[in-house]
Amino acid sequence: MSESKLITIKEAASMLGVTTLTLRNWDKNGKLIPSRHPLNNYRVYKRADIDNLIEEIGRNTTPIDTRRKKVTKKLEIKHL
Repeated sequence: MSESKLITIKEAASMLGVTTLTLRNWDKNGKLIPSRHPLNNYRVYKRADIDNLIEEIGRNTTPIDTRRKKVTKKLEIKHL
């Protein structure tokens, strides 16, 4: 696969598991800057940039502990 392959915003969103609106927000906030297609000015992303972001996300996440912790509360009764 070519390192300089360009993909659409829809393809990038699908690969990242986010919506196209999220990618547009990331663009607006400078988190992931796309290139622009020379003919139609649509957002396009370098496949290598998306792959690198997926790797970075994988390195910077920690598993969520899904076990429920037992919570014990005592009810205090006050007599009037």
